[in-house]
Amino acid sequence: MIARLKGIIEDMGDTWVILDVNGVGYLASCSRQTLTHMGAIGEATSLHIETVLRQDNLQLYGFSTLDEKNIFLLLTTVQGVGMRVGLAILSALTPDKVLHAIATQDKTIITRADGVGPKLASRILSELKDKVPQLSAATISANQSAGAAQPFAAPACSELEEAISALINLGYRRPEAQQAIHNAQQSLGEGALLSNLIRVGLANMGRAA
Repeated sequence: MIARLKGIIEDMGDTWVILDVNGVGYLASCSRQTLTHMGAIGEATSLHIETVLRQDNLQLYGFSTLDEKNIFLLLTTVQGVGMRVGLAILSALTPDKVLHAIATQDKTIITRADGVGPKLASRILSELKDKVPQLSAATISANQSAGAAQPFAAPACSELEEAISALINLGYRRPEAQQAIHNAQQSLGEGALLSNLIRVGLANMGRAA
C-alpha cells in the first residue's frame, strides 16, 4: 500500500498530477485545492496517498495535507459519495469549510461542488453530523474569526484508517472493511497494533463470507 509519495512534478492537469519518484512516474488524482498549492512542473513536492484497488484497476488519490485526506475518507463513507464526488467537494471547499458545513448543517455550501445536489448534500450532512462530535459551530467560528486553523479531528485513529485501507487494497468494499476493522478494534481494544487489526479484520471478513 502506498501511503505517501515524495518526488518531482513531471506533469499535471485539472484533476491529476504525475510525480517522478526516483525515475518512476506515479499518476494521482487530486482536488483543485491540492493542485493549486502543489507548485509548478519541475518542482519537488510530497503527497499523502490513498490507494484504491478495484478489480484490475489501481488508483492513487493524492492530498497535500492529512486533514484533506481524512475529510476525503470521511466523505466517502456516505452512500452515494464515491471518490469522484469526494474530490469534487474538496475541489470546491477547504477541509475547514466542509467541517463547518457539517457542524452547522449548511447544505447550500456543499452543493457548490460539481455533482452534488440538495438531496445528496442533505444525506452527507445527516450521515456525518454524529461522526465529528468534537466539532461545534461556535468553536469553528471562533477559530475562523481569530484566524487560527481548525485541525481536523479524525473520525478514527491513523491505525484504523491504515487497516481499513489495507483491506480495501485487497479488494474489499469500504463499508465491509470499515465494519470488519471496527469489530477488530472492539475485540482487541484501544491501542491495538496495525498488524493485529488487519489480521483480525481479515478473519472477520472470512467469517462474514
